[in-house]
Amino acid sequence: MKSKICGVKDSNTLKYITNHPNSPHFVGFIVNYPKSKRYIELNKLEELLKINKKKTKYVAVLVKPDQKILDKIKEFPFDYFQIYDCTPNEIKKIREKYNKKIITAFTIRNFDDVKKYRRYKDVTDIYLFDSKGYEKSESFDHSIIKDMNFDKEVMLAGNIQIYDELANFKKIADIVDISGGVETSGLKDISKIEIFLNKIKKINNED
Repeated sequence: MKSKICGVKDSNTLKYITNHPNSPHFVGFIVNYPKSKRYIELNKLEELLKINKKKTKYVAVLVKPDQKILDKIKEFPFDYFQIYDCTPNEIKKIREKYNKKIITAFTIRNFDDVKKYRRYKDVTDIYLFDSKGYEKSESFDHSIIKDMNFDKEVMLAGNIQIYDELANFKKIADIVDISGGVETSGLKDISKIEIFLNKIKKINNED
């Protein structure tokens, strides 16, 4: 099972994550959604991304991005664009123009929301199933995707906590995406990140 830590915005946290012996496969940065407390302004983001990612993939989290923001970040060292609220055709154009791998994010309330993934299979590398919360850490019933046969890797988000039985997510997803679950009082907490990364390693060692 792979892992993603989302909403990083300070250099101490990012250095800790990228240097960790069990570093996550992905780190996400909130690029164009100022309503989120994890949003990071572009000039600060540009500086932050100078930190060597090493084995980790850097992900730009984008909510209905326009060409202006995409042009501004096109030279940033992102491996993936994680996109909310775009049509398949919009994502296809972004993918082709900027030559990035795509995580298509679906916000889930019920099974009808899950079924939308089929429209995106030709423009997506990873499906992300998230809550409707956006800037809030909300949950959805993760079990509604457990019997699906997806044709891509599946990433799971939505108020995942470090003390959840993370091994259970392995039955329904390839990647666990955590954000608020590794925070204390709204800030990333190194001690919680340590617990999360070690739990993921333990789960993988038990295979």
